[in-house]
Formats: sequence, C-alpha cells, structure tokens
Amino acid sequence: MVNFEHTYRGVKVKVTTSDITRLEVDAIVNPANSQLIMGGGVAGAIRKVGGKEIENEAVKKAPIPVGKAVATGAGKLKAKYVIHAPTMERPAMLIDAKNINSAMKGALECAERLKIRSVAFPGMGTGVGGIHTEKAATIMVREVKAHIDKGTLLKEIVFVGFRDELTRTFEGAAGEIIRKPP
Repeated sequence: MVNFEHTYRGVKVKVTTSDITRLEVDAIVNPANSQLIMGGGVAGAIRKVGGKEIENEAVKKAPIPVGKAVATGAGKLKAKYVIHAPTMERPAMLIDAKNINSAMKGALECAERLKIRSVAFPGMGTGVGGIHTEKAATIMVREVKAHIDKGTLLKEIVFVGFRDELTRTFEGAAGEIIRKPP
C-alpha cells in the first residue's frame, strides 16, 4: 500500500511500508559496507531472497568507499539490479549522518549510469548504523530532491519502510521537503 505519492518535476516520489525485496522496480538500494559483505539487515534480506549470487558478484567489486556505489544483478528478486551504496566502511559500524548524504549521492549517480527509471530506498543507516530514523529520512529526501532539481532520468523513487514507524517518518519528511514550494 502506498502511503504517500507526489509528483515533483516529473518524478513520482512514493512512500510505502513493504518488504523491499518484493518490489517491482528497476533497482533496489542496499545500504552496504565497503566490503559489500551482505550479512544482516537489508543486505541479509536481499541475499536471502535474491540469492547468494548477488553477494558473490558484489564482493568481486569491493572495496567501495562510502560515497560511491556499484550495481550487481538482482538474482531472484523482481528488480533488475541491486545498487550497493556503502554507508559504512566495516560491517556493523556506527556511522555519522554525513555518510547517508554520501551514500545517497553515490546510489543516485549509479542509478543514472544504469539509465534506469525506478529505484527503491530503505532507511539508510537506520539499522546497525545507528542513525535516528527522522534524521536519516530528512537527509535522504533532501538528497533526492536535490538530485531531481539537477535533472534525472528517474521517473519513480520509492522510500520503503519495513515497519510503520519508518514509513510515517518518510511520509513526514517527503511531505515537508518534496511538497514545499521552492
């Protein structure tokens, strides 16, 4: 179920509560570590549903610094690609909010290189990274708005909460930032 939807400069921005591994979008984003080891959290769920081949392909491209991103195939997922955007250098590392800015920029640049039309983001840094959901959602939505303002091939960007609390936080940030007049 879509909780929020607003078209901003020709790009549909959505917020939903869902399992990101079940979405039919061109790419889903994995808030990775620089080694691209897919242990727990979103990465573990992607590996579990999509298959170990996603991690096998990813680790061949490692290490990837925070602020850069790489794409792999999506295995058994409905998506075509997984964009691995490190938010941390090592697995299970507490991070600073600026890491989310960098990871978002890297993921969006990777999406542009792929020339895809739709991408879905989970709460970047909100798990083991330790960033409060409100701070993460605000940073993520601001980065998406700035990206759209520069021009994009993307036509749909989805923020995915795996629980209602995160979804409500994304809704609030998107409503305030995306709908706000320039």
